[in-house]
Amino acid sequence: MLDGHVLLGWLSSCALLGLLACAPRPSAAYFGLTGNEPLTILPLTSEMEEAAVKAHYKVCDRLKLEKKQRRMCRRDPGVAETLMEAISMSALECQYQFRFERWNCTLEGRYRASLLKRGFKETAFLYAISSAGLTHAMAKACSAGRMERCTCDEAPDLENREAWQWGGCGDNLKYSNKFVKEFLGRKPNKDLRARVDFHNNLVGMKVIKAGVETTCKCHGVSGSCTVRTCWRQLSPFHEIGKQLKQKYETSLKVGSTTNEATGEGDISPPKKSTPGHSDQIPRTTDLVYIDDSPSFCLMSRYSPGTSGRKCYKDKNCDSICCGRGHNTQSRVVTRPCQCQVRWCCYVECKQCTQREEVYTCKD
Repeated sequence: MLDGHVLLGWLSSCALLGLLACAPRPSAAYFGLTGNEPLTILPLTSEMEEAAVKAHYKVCDRLKLEKKQRRMCRRDPGVAETLMEAISMSALECQYQFRFERWNCTLEGRYRASLLKRGFKETAFLYAISSAGLTHAMAKACSAGRMERCTCDEAPDLENREAWQWGGCGDNLKYSNKFVKEFLGRKPNKDLRARVDFHNNLVGMKVIKAGVETTCKCHGVSGSCTVRTCWRQLSPFHEIGKQLKQKYETSLKVGSTTNEATGEGDISPPKKSTPGHSDQIPRTTDLVYIDDSPSFCLMSRYSPGTSGRKCYKDKNCDSICCGRGHNTQSRVVTRPCQCQVRWCCYVECKQCTQREEVYTCKD
């Protein structure tokens, strides 16, 4: 059985920092393709097929996966690339959502390792954004034809089906959810930290599911909508990140109790009430944590601190600089300006010089 740290096991790879170059990729230009075509149409010889299999096996081995996860990665050539895409997408979104915070999702080796050993609310966000990233990337990979074991969403399950023609190519959330749940393993019963991590993984997946939209295109004489072609589409991942950041802001501190009926451990409000923490019973859609976060003001095992961090004077300097104040530096910058589109086909810009002030936190 896989434990609650499973999903972030693959976050420990270099790809978490967006270094996709660490994974070997075949050159799309070599085949004259865009990279989005179904794998079945690639004109591969047996030697090329063997080389491609070996290449994706190597990527799976590099991702530091559990035995079961490595087997799942190897069984479909599209999985390795999808994992890499999910890792990169999750890390970039985390850094974007926390760009104005003291903890700005700094994930260099030693900081990341120390953070993942503790049950902070920041750790809760990392688990949720990573499981959401994998769910989103896998559903998109299916509809883009990059997977051998899945294709477009085939389950309309919509009202008024007789008036709608199910078409297009919907994002396959059904297959994606099944894959990610198998990839994460079964729910742990006893260890509180493992249950909290598993819970936060599921929160990420639920945010993806809640954001599914039905997109339709009308067909008919003179624009009438007698027949509509409809398909399911996931929300942009940036919107998913925004919702998870909101859940981070309202996350709940929890403890552990034992369910007398089943004997299994349950997540519940902490036994000892502490000032500033709610006794609210967590819902399945709430992010939860067990350890209070450090301030992230000074360098520690969890972050490099905020010394020298760029801030915005009227927005977050007071918060980010932790009361130490900030330095102001004036500099001259040159940027393109007054741009116009010329026929045909280029953009012509002037170069404008202006003075701007840059604010950084004092040591």
